[in-house]
Amino acid sequence: MAMFIRVDLKPEVVKKTPGLAKKLVEVCPVNIFATGADESTATVVEENVDECTLCDRCMQASPDGVQVVKLYE
Repeated sequence: MAMFIRVDLKPEVVKKTPGLAKKLVEVCPVNIFATGADESTATVVEENVDECTLCDRCMQASPDGVQVVKLYE
């Protein structure tokens, strides 16, 4: 479990947005996202969450589907 942040992924948003799962995997520099069972799903790789640089790329790719929550504020 991550100590400093939590990454919330809304699977229903990812599933209904063509290409979004692949885009999330591509834009994250520290591999927080992985494709799911099919190309329209994505998962959060929990062991990589603490590596997040807060670059905001995932939230730019999907403002409605991804939220990075800072647990220390």
